[in-house]
Amino acid sequence: MAHPSLARSESGRCLYRPVLTGLSEAGLAFLLGGTYALEHYTGLARRTKDLDLFVRPGDAPKALATIEAQGWSTDMPFPHWLGKARKGGSSLDIIFGAGNGMARVDDDWFRFAERRLFAEIEVPVCPVEEMIWQKAFVMERERFDGADVVNLLRARADSLDWHRLVWRFDRHWRVLLSHVVLFGFVFPDRQGDVPQWVIAELTTRLADARRDDVPPDDVVDGNVCFGTLLSREQYLESMERYGYRDARQVPTGTMSEADLKRWTAAIE
Repeated sequence: MAHPSLARSESGRCLYRPVLTGLSEAGLAFLLGGTYALEHYTGLARRTKDLDLFVRPGDAPKALATIEAQGWSTDMPFPHWLGKARKGGSSLDIIFGAGNGMARVDDDWFRFAERRLFAEIEVPVCPVEEMIWQKAFVMERERFDGADVVNLLRARADSLDWHRLVWRFDRHWRVLLSHVVLFGFVFPDRQGDVPQWVIAELTTRLADARRDDVPPDDVVDGNVCFGTLLSREQYLESMERYGYRDARQVPTGTMSEADLKRWTAAIE
């Protein structure tokens, strides 16, 4: 069921337009993400009082300071990927990566952005390929973004930059393959929208990974659990019980021990 967008209401325009204008005047590049980006690509609307803005990692502190100057309260609860701003009952997420330490916002996010009207301002929107890349790893008990990935594929699979998307997933190509398979299950009439070379490439990698004479391309050693890239909670007990290392932590991933402790402590 579609709901009226806060951004199209008078209250939404009054709340968000000064923020977007202020960021632009401060010379800060940003991208619209979250619910509004999903609606842009799929036409599926959701009720929300939150706004997700994506910025380069180095711009996050200045973006929060600029927003705070407009009367919002701000903090950086997770310095490896997320800042927050609050005003009344509304909130802004300033995002520059993902909770698992991946999907850092880089220049390509801006290079391939589309544009849409939001609160009567034309703004850039996160590229659909980068949205799929980031959402594909969200498989928590309380939140699973796989449906968003499938809906994005239904809307754009026939026009995606698949070469860039496969490149984004890199050695975690199994995650992309799993969503492509799920897409074909959910919308069998649209599975042909995925290019045949993508299916062939990913399934060949899967077959080769089972051969003893082909070195693995996605495993540093056999004692790493990659499940924590999908859920920050559901694989912790298994890691402790069986002695696995956390794939999110350096050198396998990008997160420091302090980042991991802070992110884990926030589990409700």
